[in-house]
Amino acid sequence: YDVMKWKVDGQTIAGGNGKGDKLNQLYYPLGIYVDDEEQCIYIADADNHRIVKWKLDGRSDDGEIVAGGNGEGNRIDQLNYPTDVILDEKKKSLIICDCRNGRVVRWSLQNPNGDKEILIENIQCVGLMMNQNGDLFVSDWNEHAVKRWRKGEKGGKGTIVAGGNGEGNKLNQLNWPTFIFIDREETIYVSDRENHRVMKWLKGANKGIVVAGGQGEGNSLKQLNYPMGLVVNEVGDVYVADWWNHRIMCWSLGSKKGRVVVDGNGHGNGSNQLSLPVGLSFDVENNLYVADCGSHRIQRFGIDRN
Repeated sequence: YDVMKWKVDGQTIAGGNGKGDKLNQLYYPLGIYVDDEEQCIYIADADNHRIVKWKLDGRSDDGEIVAGGNGEGNRIDQLNYPTDVILDEKKKSLIICDCRNGRVVRWSLQNPNGDKEILIENIQCVGLMMNQNGDLFVSDWNEHAVKRWRKGEKGGKGTIVAGGNGEGNKLNQLNWPTFIFIDREETIYVSDRENHRVMKWLKGANKGIVVAGGQGEGNSLKQLNYPMGLVVNEVGDVYVADWWNHRIMCWSLGSKKGRVVVDGNGHGNGSNQLSLPVGLSFDVENNLYVADCGSHRIQRFGIDRN
């Protein structure tokens, strides 16, 4: 199949006005979620302790606060360094990794003033994803594991579905798992940050397969340097935010090395640069969205049709 390429220059669709807490600013944006139907993007605006929503048309100067924004704290109406955000399977609520509060919380989109609940407590989470059935998967860096809660399962410890065998670099271990991706078969992909690799765990497996990196930290095409955001397409290509290398990489299924999809061009805030990229997402037209954390902005890279 054709290898997709993206334009070198990105368009800033959120933030980009320096770090700060005004509505036109972001402060270390981490996880992102694109809603194609509503044509908007939800952003975990970590150091502002809030989730903001921006329209995708790139015309709006300001985002809208949809969760948190009431200062740093652990009240039910507060967040403390949220790292990731998704919509539930019915698109009625936000589910948020409230990282420094050690919890996963749900905020209703229908009734933003009232309906909030803690779904999971005592979890050091970074990334989360829900499948079409409404099962929730969460990375837990304290236990170096990915855990699953079936739809309707409240609280509890969840079920370990990847890692959970202590911190380490064996195939049945993880070391600081961050962002995750779950496909239709319940295959789990996880950015295994401190091992500088992406792991793939088939459903029910007791060990994983290295699908990107795993050759130590570095910036060759065979290496990653603290991988973060992660998206896998239907043919198994792994797209990963190569955080410390300021670039986005793609590893085709079965490949021993990746290719650079977006080059940070030396790390900066130009339109053809990235600085510490974290969150990664595609829209329905395969435009690529990057939470450009170090530049406090969200960049969109269009498909290069030439």
